[in-house]
Amino acid sequence: MKAIETTNIDLKNKSVVIRCDLNIPIKNGIITNDKRIRAVIPCIKNAIENNCAIIITSHLGRPEEGVFEEKFSLAPVAIHLAELLNHPVRFHPYDPDLNVSAKNGEVVLLENLRFLKGEKKNSPELGAKLASLGEIYIMDAFGAAHRAHASTESAIRQAKIAVAGPLMCAEMDAATKILCAPTRPLYAIIGGSKVSTKASVLENLLNSIDGLIVAGGIANTFLLAQGHNVGKSLVEEDFVEDAKRLISIAKERNIDLPLPSDIIVAKDIDGTGKRITTINDIKDDEAIFDIGQKTCEKYAEILGKAKTIVWNGPLGVFENPAFENGTKYMAESLSQANAYTIVCGGDCVAAVEVFNMHQDMDYLSTGGGAFLEVLEGKTLPAVAALADRAEA
Repeated sequence: MKAIETTNIDLKNKSVVIRCDLNIPIKNGIITNDKRIRAVIPCIKNAIENNCAIIITSHLGRPEEGVFEEKFSLAPVAIHLAELLNHPVRFHPYDPDLNVSAKNGEVVLLENLRFLKGEKKNSPELGAKLASLGEIYIMDAFGAAHRAHASTESAIRQAKIAVAGPLMCAEMDAATKILCAPTRPLYAIIGGSKVSTKASVLENLLNSIDGLIVAGGIANTFLLAQGHNVGKSLVEEDFVEDAKRLISIAKERNIDLPLPSDIIVAKDIDGTGKRITTINDIKDDEAIFDIGQKTCEKYAEILGKAKTIVWNGPLGVFENPAFENGTKYMAESLSQANAYTIVCGGDCVAAVEVFNMHQDMDYLSTGGGAFLEVLEGKTLPAVAALADRAEA
């Protein structure tokens, strides 16, 4: 990534704004997964060690712009962040005027930026105000780097000095390794509910990978494209022709693109009427919620050839123990694979952590959407802004 990094500048006694991605799951006021918070600790600690005056900003959820909602407040994050840092964190509540400052050695977390008018629309005025809060603007929110918002694009362009944080650099290095210099064979596992959100990613990947496994709702649409009855499974009939075209491209280029041979079906997501069957024996009132054991073993055998694997999206509804086997089996297989393995996307990362296999993966990305857009061949708005500032 062409950007000035925090390691290239003097932070000593400077005032800094650190744009983080603290958009983490909170249920009834309790943080259920803090990986994204832990991921930015090195950047914040470095600023503390340099006696910086630190203002941290982030999104959380999708509140209505300009309207404060308690359930989207970053207040619980401030408490948890202080515990992880072993350093006080002052929480600055909702303040449309951003009347805030920090002293050297102090850490301040601003309330959810999505409450501010102009954030989503990439307001130059809001960007300038955010940039003015410090002498140095540090972009360390890879998970939000694909969004051209005031805090992720405009502020970078208007800051006195704009640099990339360590997490931002690590994420882009991992993605670049996949795109530009992977150790082959390179395989991708792409899940998700809809082909429509991943079609361009899948097509771009077929230019560079040696094998592709599609999972979740995406696999259902591919099965329908091959003429199988998928019952009431989640599918996108409008993208059946796209699936057929991708299957054809893979075949022409001799790229592995296996589909399930056996699946786990049920009448509803709660598991009513759960049974294991083949793809040729799905009833009209059943839906696919996971892959079967034979498919698990087939996928593991295929991936055994890989030297680099990127995994985005679970293979079933793993949150329900009745449908966790496919995702768990995949996590176990990758944890033992003789390959450089990158896991990206919130659901996937959550799955490997639930199954306690995260330490066996080579890299866990904090940004699902951003990582996929890089793989799609797009330039992220924040990356473009940082590159422009580096060349200025």
